[in-house]
Amino acid sequence: MRGTKILITGPTGQVASPIAQALAADNEVWGIARFTNVAAREALEKSGVRCETVNLAASDFDRLPSDFDYVLNLAVAKSGDWDKDLAANAESAGLLMAHCRNAKAFLHCSSAAVYDPPDDEPRTEHAALGDNHKPLFPTYSISKIAGEVVVRTMARALDMPTIIARLNVPYGDNGGWPFYHMEMMLAGIPIPVPAGIPARYNPIHEDDIIATIPKLLEAASVPATTVNWCGDQTVSLQEWCTYLGSLVGKEPIFEESAQALRGNPTDASRMHELIGAGTVDWRDGFRRMAAKFHPELVG
Repeated sequence: MRGTKILITGPTGQVASPIAQALAADNEVWGIARFTNVAAREALEKSGVRCETVNLAASDFDRLPSDFDYVLNLAVAKSGDWDKDLAANAESAGLLMAHCRNAKAFLHCSSAAVYDPPDDEPRTEHAALGDNHKPLFPTYSISKIAGEVVVRTMARALDMPTIIARLNVPYGDNGGWPFYHMEMMLAGIPIPVPAGIPARYNPIHEDDIIATIPKLLEAASVPATTVNWCGDQTVSLQEWCTYLGSLVGKEPIFEESAQALRGNPTDASRMHELIGAGTVDWRDGFRRMAAKFHPELVG
């Protein structure tokens, strides 16, 4: 992608920050957020991202231009407040689409957390939806499902090419869920796991996330296209924690808990059809992440 005008929501977030900085090298990138973290804003502006303070939950877009070629909706709210999270994760997406109605494509970042967790078979895009993350984030799964419905509706109402991408454990040099597991191990904190079989997922490295953005936008359509955005390799939480532990010299302590998330593997077949396969092996990606945060431990 070169020479385009791109709007990114939530650019200070774990996933959006490296995307915004990568795209800003060859495009005019605008980032909107509340920007309560001054250092994060400065890092984005230094990389060429134009930052504008916008409260997504309030959908205050009056001072924001509307002539963007592409919109990447990567913001997420997990406050636990139903009104705030439905406004930020669902209502704001539809109102932003209306504001940028002439965009060539709209990418809505959803989550594999929308899938119902009755078993441990890989979920296709047609699998049942449900309150997957209720034990940890009571508003998250439901508000993300609501967001998908709003985006699907607006894509048809505005005739706007749209793609809904369901992320499954993003990680990389900017952190992620496995990073927190590594920090828990270093602090001697037990890692909660569900009882029974290992909790499997499809972690995807930020390099593959960035590389697939143009292809996802090309796959946008009316009605909206929905696709799993995940790694090709299915890995259990227990397996990646054991590997990270071997890198940093700590044995993970697993503790069975009724509050732990069930495994959530996703089927990558549709993703392969639309945008191809990933390139980063999970062990290589995890080693890079560990070395970034703890170079004193990882060679």
